[in-house]
Amino acid sequence: MSRLEVVIFDWAGTIVDHGSLAPVRAICELFARHHVVVDDDAARRDMGLFKRDHIRRILEDGGIRRQWREVHGSAWSEADIDRLFGEFQPLQMEVLAAHSKLIFDVGALAGRLRRRGLKVATTTGYTRPMLDLLLASAAEQGFEPDLAMSPDEAGGGRPHPWMCLKIALAIGLSATRAAVKIGDTPADVAEGLNAGMWTIGVSATGNEAGLSAADFAALAEPERKRRLQRAEDALRQAGAHYVIQSAAGCEAALEAIEERIASGERP
Repeated sequence: MSRLEVVIFDWAGTIVDHGSLAPVRAICELFARHHVVVDDDAARRDMGLFKRDHIRRILEDGGIRRQWREVHGSAWSEADIDRLFGEFQPLQMEVLAAHSKLIFDVGALAGRLRRRGLKVATTTGYTRPMLDLLLASAAEQGFEPDLAMSPDEAGGGRPHPWMCLKIALAIGLSATRAAVKIGDTPADVAEGLNAGMWTIGVSATGNEAGLSAADFAALAEPERKRRLQRAEDALRQAGAHYVIQSAAGCEAALEAIEERIASGERP
């Protein structure tokens, strides 16, 4: 094996939804309906996880745990997580449609990668119905992966490698080092590393920068650089082999990875 065979992308903040806004909006609204304040930073802290696991992590935060006890008179329970996740799903479906626009130039990316002989796949922290909504919208805009996997189909989500490994089995991958995982969160990087794959972090369009395309473009240059550096630092600290600003610009990193594979390196 001397070359890559598949590129596995995340969705929100990587393919669609510049700034990964949809899950933040839904999470904050979910807790607000239960009279608990969750700010954007808290909602983003564990972004990329399966949404049920994400809700649990938020409830485990000390300040939010205290808020929940003060408002509801007792500590949160597993039944509360079940109830919150049940409420979250239709709420997220409502928000997703407004945040399903492809990030610039991603529409042409799948075609370019296939011309290089690569398969294109995706994983997500969303449920299958949410993923199906994104797939339909993305197809209308010109992006169609060969395979798309959700946590509920794999038995669990990030940081577990199961979605990536199910993709590897489905396409008959020759070795996990022939795959690259691309995403905008440390959880994406962990997913790829745990699967034995190369990883590329996305800094400008995703959760770590946390802004829509218009808001990011409107930043003064020093603030833009600060946010990019902060995002890059977080992704590299998570173990990303490369960090790029947008998934649409991934091809130079893919070429560098193929050179490393050819020289005998492994992730």
